[in-house]
Amino acid sequence: MSTPDLLAQDGLVDGRPAALRRLLARPELGSLIAAIAVFVVFAVVAEPFLRVSSLGTVLYAASTIGIMAVPVSLLMIGGEFDLSAGVLVTTAALTSSMVSYQFTAVTWVGVLVSLATTLAIGWFNGWMLGRTKLPSFIVTLGTFLMLTGANLGVTKAISGTVSTKSIADMQGFAACRWLFASEVNIGGLAIKATVWWWLGLLLVGSWVLLRTRFGNWIFAVGGDADAARAVGVPVARTKTVLYLGVGFGAWVLGQHLLFSFNTVQSGEGVGNELIYIVAAVIGGCLITGGYGSVVGSALGALIFGMVSKGIIYAQWNPDWFKFFLGAMLLLAALLNAYVKRRAERGPR
Repeated sequence: MSTPDLLAQDGLVDGRPAALRRLLARPELGSLIAAIAVFVVFAVVAEPFLRVSSLGTVLYAASTIGIMAVPVSLLMIGGEFDLSAGVLVTTAALTSSMVSYQFTAVTWVGVLVSLATTLAIGWFNGWMLGRTKLPSFIVTLGTFLMLTGANLGVTKAISGTVSTKSIADMQGFAACRWLFASEVNIGGLAIKATVWWWLGLLLVGSWVLLRTRFGNWIFAVGGDADAARAVGVPVARTKTVLYLGVGFGAWVLGQHLLFSFNTVQSGEGVGNELIYIVAAVIGGCLITGGYGSVVGSALGALIFGMVSKGIIYAQWNPDWFKFFLGAMLLLAALLNAYVKRRAERGPR
């Protein structure tokens, strides 16, 4: 029997345990190492970083990114982008606020209309992508520009200003605030409602990606859409559902923003889509699609949360935050490509 066969029998490949090779091929490995490194750095240089209250702040910052990073990572694994994701969050909040204030005085009506609106926009992105065959970069860039203009234009036309009116005294506000913007204190740790939404989306997203046929379709259409279509995968429908997922995430985060602050600034959200994409890439998603991890996107969001708050606790110049994000993006992209090549090569 040859040496490679003997190694395989003993669970060794290239002199390493097979389990270790599988671990090294995991897309979220790089983000896990980075998260540990970031935590250690700020634990050493910033004493307030280790306080229980600080942990709650970090989790909150991470959750507001992670809620969107989950559906965005699924979309990227499916081989597409959504440049409208950031302003779509603002659209969700504006729609809920203005419908409630102008028409019903009942917040639940605005919330449901907002959900229908974000899902419709997500469906539109998926439908346009399937019908026109244009790159998702172009399709969603167009949606981004339209939503940016509509957010400002409609808000000014209805409210006379760039922000909405307060809805704090309306029927249903307290219940909506509990669902989207409440806070639970556990042993001094303040956990916002967004953390629970984030964890729920993370669990559902991971289950869908790794345990369902639809998850296999996501990997297939992201890896090679033509080959997936040839074996019967509904490519257009799969991508449309992924855009609907982005719409749902935007709705959740938009409601949180509204019921946290009672009003919404119509110019918010521009640029946040890049943060969601960077979180997904740091978490192991390839720009080219067909590879990635929902858990990795959560780790990417956690890194964002730790850095954004850790810089403040360490009293560093916050101007370096964007520099860090750019460096992390480049390093993550290089590492992800390397891990994918190693995984594709298989045992040698």
